[in-house]
Amino acid sequence: MFTGDALSDDKFLNGRLRLLQPLKGYRAATDPVLLAAACPVATGEAVLDLGCGAGAAALCLGLRVPGLALSGLELQPDYADLARRNADRNGIPLEVHEGDLSRMPPGLRRDFDHVMANPPYYPAESSPSPLTGRALAMQVGTPLRDWVAASGRRLRPGGWLTLICGTDGVPEVLAALAPKLGSAALLPLAPREGRPALRVIVQARKGGKAPFRLLAPLVIHAGPVHDGDRESYTPEANAVLREGADLRAHFR
Repeated sequence: MFTGDALSDDKFLNGRLRLLQPLKGYRAATDPVLLAAACPVATGEAVLDLGCGAGAAALCLGLRVPGLALSGLELQPDYADLARRNADRNGIPLEVHEGDLSRMPPGLRRDFDHVMANPPYYPAESSPSPLTGRALAMQVGTPLRDWVAASGRRLRPGGWLTLICGTDGVPEVLAALAPKLGSAALLPLAPREGRPALRVIVQARKGGKAPFRLLAPLVIHAGPVHDGDRESYTPEANAVLREGADLRAHFR
């Protein structure tokens, strides 16, 4: 279990959400905020966050849309404990289960309206972090196709998968959607105007039949290059990352 001197108290969404995170280990940044902003939820729906970590994506979603039935699955007990603590301190109900998505805990073997996931994205053959928790959270162990398959099994008919991954994972994710998940849309996340996207958000519906859509990119930072030690978000990215706006208009 992470103790107080090993943790930071970090602000998300302009301080409306406060998360305890390990000073050394995996630390959430913008990806879980963007993931939550893309999830097309409505009050009263049930959401499963696969690999929930310290709870960043689930709690960003719960803050934006009250009244959700939020559940999380986390492989590492220390991070699962942090997710529960973060849920309690922010007053957002979140049921956290410990386990592996390939052997889903019995308490999660039910249908959900939404599944969202932020799988590890560093290739398995890359040099691992010396910090075990960070390596497990960021380095590919379970193939992306298994994340998609596990999501499909947990979705009700008509339910939505929302997943964020690196661009190199796109072929595997799209191939894994068939035959259960369709109506897929892909939102590129470009670091700056004119730069190649490094991350994408993929959304698909269980039983969906609509054609695949490649959407216009969301540009994260303004200006052609990094300009000093300060934030330089575009107005649209700032609205999502600081003000809690959603990204659903991009997927319409």
